[in-house]
Amino acid sequence: MDTAAPRTTGPITYREASLDDVPVLVPLVESAYRGDSSRGGWTTEADLLEGQRTDAEGVASVITAPGSRLMVVERDGDIIACCQLEHRGDAAYFGMFAVRPELQGAGLGRQIIAEAERRVRELWDAREMHMTVISVRAELIAWYERRGYRRTGRMTPFPYGDERFGVPQRDDLEFELLVKELV
Repeated sequence: MDTAAPRTTGPITYREASLDDVPVLVPLVESAYRGDSSRGGWTTEADLLEGQRTDAEGVASVITAPGSRLMVVERDGDIIACCQLEHRGDAAYFGMFAVRPELQGAGLGRQIIAEAERRVRELWDAREMHMTVISVRAELIAWYERRGYRRTGRMTPFPYGDERFGVPQRDDLEFELLVKELV
């Protein structure tokens, strides 16, 4: 990933990722969630998980899977964020959301999620947006609740023992399903 500071003003554009983007997207996602660089933003999971958040194979599979899109967000040609959109019947799934840590907290995430919701209504006539969030991430869940998502209480276990998703630093991790009705 380009280490030069991206511009913090100027128009942002959206496009679908291609396989050529994988070498930039993997470090973007890693920087938003893991390691010391992630501590520059507020979405870090560094105290919960060590190791990788994703890898080239994982990002490529999101790009190439049927019914899946990886939306890239650019400013002046620099990739500054991304998110996964996946068609699941009447719903869409929102995942792999990453914003460069130094750009977090300035409203960019709000813009991106609004665009993602607009796109899944347009692409697939989705009635709901679903996502899963690690249930102990209270600040992140509260942020999504302010965007209209509601907690469902439906939990799925964290994949302990599968280091493709990271190395847990505690034994109480699980994912909670959050849902927003799209009108």
